[in-house]
Amino acid sequence: MSQDRIAVIVGSLRRDSFNKKLALALEKLAPPDVSFAYLPIDDLPLYNQDDDATPAESVTRLKDGIRAAQGVLFVTPEYNRSIPGVLKNAIDHASRPYGQSAWLKKPAGIIGVSVSATGTAMAQQHLRNILANLNMPTLGQPEAFIQANEDLFDADGNIGPHSQSFLEGWMRNFIAWVRAFAVATGKAG
Repeated sequence: MSQDRIAVIVGSLRRDSFNKKLALALEKLAPPDVSFAYLPIDDLPLYNQDDDATPAESVTRLKDGIRAAQGVLFVTPEYNRSIPGVLKNAIDHASRPYGQSAWLKKPAGIIGVSVSATGTAMAQQHLRNILANLNMPTLGQPEAFIQANEDLFDADGNIGPHSQSFLEGWMRNFIAWVRAFAVATGKAG
């Protein structure tokens, strides 16, 4: 059985990140023929166009991981009503040099969790604008603005019962989105 590979980029570097926990819990909701590759962004240098010709190994690893995937899952917190700088740095690295973007036509999903009542709504909107510019078809519906509360995860790190049905549906839609683009482009796992 072939595997569909999803590149996962978590926009938080925090050791006990809610978003990393959400990514790991969402992975458990995916079909067994889908694999997840977590792409680290904590060791990327600050983007500098002068380095485009000789990228750091961490940049090459990031771009290779994106290219090897059928889709990309962004799981991001919201910092000051936008995406974290570390996530924007990773996006910039993988989009350069001009004409060699690893993001091009990769289907994407965006989700995030925050203690805020609005979840990560603003960060997701800003990220959607960036991904549109990168020509990444991004799942529009259902949107998922998740608030961290004591019921979101169970004791084993799984999605809790109050959110499970919604997030299972979100994951089904995301995987179907990725697969539709893989079939359309002849890049099915």
